[in-house]
Amino acid sequence: MTEPADDELSSRTGSPDGEGLVSEDRSLLHQRLAVRELVDTEVSYLHVLQLCASDIRGRLQQLPQEELDVLFSNIDDIIKVNSRLLRDLQDAASRGEEQVRLVGDLFLEFQEELEQVYKVYCASYEQALLLVENYQKDPELQQGIQRTIEAVLPQAGPSGLSFLLVNPLQRVTKYPLLLQKILENTLPDASAYPVLQRAASALQDVVTHINEYKRRKEVASRYTKVEQLSLRERLARINTHTLSKKTTRLSQLLKQEAGLVPKLEDKEFDDLEEKFHCVSLCVTELKSNVAAHLDALEVLLRFRPHESHLDIPGGPVAQYGDLARDLQLQAFPQFKQRLEGLVWQPLCSLAKALAGPQNLIRKRLDKLLDFERAEEKLLEVGSVTYEEEAARHTYQALNSLLVAELPQFNQLAMQWLRQILCTLVTLQGDLAKNVLQRAESSLAQLPHHHLSEPAFRDLVADTLDQAGHQLRSFQENFEKVLPPPTTRPLLPGAERQVQALLSRYGPGKLYQVTSNISGSGTLDLTLPRGHVVALLQNKDTKGNSSRWLVDTGGHRGYVPAGKLELYRVAPSEEDLRGQAKPHENSRQLAPEPTLAPVPSVPAVTQVVAVCPFAARSSHEVSLQAGQQVTVLEAQDKKGNPEWSLVEVNGQRGYVPSSFLARVPGPAPWGWSLPS
Repeated sequence: MTEPADDELSSRTGSPDGEGLVSEDRSLLHQRLAVRELVDTEVSYLHVLQLCASDIRGRLQQLPQEELDVLFSNIDDIIKVNSRLLRDLQDAASRGEEQVRLVGDLFLEFQEELEQVYKVYCASYEQALLLVENYQKDPELQQGIQRTIEAVLPQAGPSGLSFLLVNPLQRVTKYPLLLQKILENTLPDASAYPVLQRAASALQDVVTHINEYKRRKEVASRYTKVEQLSLRERLARINTHTLSKKTTRLSQLLKQEAGLVPKLEDKEFDDLEEKFHCVSLCVTELKSNVAAHLDALEVLLRFRPHESHLDIPGGPVAQYGDLARDLQLQAFPQFKQRLEGLVWQPLCSLAKALAGPQNLIRKRLDKLLDFERAEEKLLEVGSVTYEEEAARHTYQALNSLLVAELPQFNQLAMQWLRQILCTLVTLQGDLAKNVLQRAESSLAQLPHHHLSEPAFRDLVADTLDQAGHQLRSFQENFEKVLPPPTTRPLLPGAERQVQALLSRYGPGKLYQVTSNISGSGTLDLTLPRGHVVALLQNKDTKGNSSRWLVDTGGHRGYVPAGKLELYRVAPSEEDLRGQAKPHENSRQLAPEPTLAPVPSVPAVTQVVAVCPFAARSSHEVSLQAGQQVTVLEAQDKKGNPEWSLVEVNGQRGYVPSSFLARVPGPAPWGWSLPS
């Protein structure tokens, strides 16, 4: 039995006009079949995608979530776009003669959306294939994945996961072919023809752009990886080729800096790079500050004042202990946990996300130098090598990718950073509210809870002043019972060396080693405890004041300043006798005291007078040879060490310091309470 349409066609074949009508009807039939093929294959394709997203992805529990995200990428976004496209295609297919024009308009409308979603999927396809290859190396895992796919989608066959992953790529490349098929069966003079022509061209451009984007991503993926290489591994990578490339780049850079060749300017990229570095600097500073904040919290949590026993029963001390214990065990640990989870970890993730673009920007500079060199050669010679041509394409791919994606990345990074800062401020506010809430009941029981804020501040200031006064009083009492300093004994046989240093440098330059010194550098000295040295310079050549240059009488070198103390020289009897005569006829008087009379203080040093001294004014005191003398101050009020304030037989006054010598033998060490 023949169809009515066939009978009508056969009845028209008897005349030339009939043959034209038959040809037109045949084209219209093929056109409708092509539209039907487009809609039917879209239904089948969308069904497979939905099975992947809902059933297969949910059943692959043996795979980590991170790998599932790579495998299925943005399949949910593709499903959303293609679902709307299918709905509109089905609606257009039911419009009769207008369906072809409506189909063309639809693809022109969906051009940008299709390019965006399929661009992302195709860029991650290579990583998905690497995962598939890894699964194939594990037979047990591969069999489990295959069973899961065959249970949901038997037509996948042995290809399994590879069949599913390649579906979106095949579909987006098939759209131009399907539109071209519809276009071939559309008469050139039809109103839908130019629309279909533009739609087919637009979808071909989509495929071209996706392929170009995929190529850029592959180029960028080679440079976004930040490798942590040791010095040996870096040296192992050096060869004549790398040396030649780096030399060429350095030469190009030097010529640009010298103005011999022009430098390629890219204002758009420079602005993007500046903004990116600003974001990167903000993230680095914030990360450093948050790390310091976490360290301070760690120190605070180790400090437990509430565990100290202060022998003060009840009252505010007990209330403070309860509050401190509550904060130490509840409020502060909770704040630290939230700070780490909501601020520190996202901040570390953001800093990690910045590493890839940073590396790409650095690589772009290298490739820019290669590109400029190749462009110069192209202008001079008219041709470049295959490697230079590849370098040109690599730079163009990197630059295009950065210019296209860096604005979006900067915007997302700023939003991410803004959210982290808002979270940090919120956490600080929550901590303050939490502490005040916990302290409210304890504060109400304190004796000063009824005071106003100004009155409370005055109370705190008075309390601190009183505590400071008590501390100073305790310090003064503590200093009163400190034992007097003792003279450190000289090393055996060191008297001659000390005398040589004394005659050369004077007493003010002599220092004694307080503990053994072991030199570690070429100019450092190794000295035993008790050794006497002369100070040459109180810093090293780099200005470091913790290393002093000294003379041992035979060698010069550096020693730690913290292991030296001023050496007090006891004059010999010959020196004292020689000094006694000039003082007898000396017209120099002791300095006039400029301050009030010296209050009573305990003895600092017990010495003896080595020769007699006759007082010449009321500010001086007379001495007899061998008389016990108590030194109150080893200098006068102006800081002159040539005169000492002493006490002899209850009288106080100044005497020449050179007339005094220490008591033989060290004073006993111990505590003595003031009378």
